[in-house]
Amino acid sequence: MGRARPRPGRAASLAEYRVFETEGFVADLKRIARAAGPRVEAKLRTHVYPQLRREPQFGPAVKRLRTWTPDTRRVRIRDWRFFYQLDERERLILMIAADHRREAHE
Repeated sequence: MGRARPRPGRAASLAEYRVFETEGFVADLKRIARAAGPRVEAKLRTHVYPQLRREPQFGPAVKRLRTWTPDTRRVRIRDWRFFYQLDERERLILMIAADHRREAHE
């Protein structure tokens, strides 16, 4: 028996970041779903997460928050802000909080 060959495109998927949601983030997301409906969460999962998995540092709605420690970024979906931290060594994205733009202090 020979060795299994990787499927085309598999190397790219191995380089992608993994997304994890904290309990606080999940609670924030439930609150947002009650206020804004399911469309914001659907966009987060179908459009934003795939983009973050490929390139979490940059994007059309991504901003690095310079005054936050540890290093934190936010992604914008309409009036909502979703905050995350990166672990470059482990290639992890940790979704930590979400809030309406009026409440989010950037």
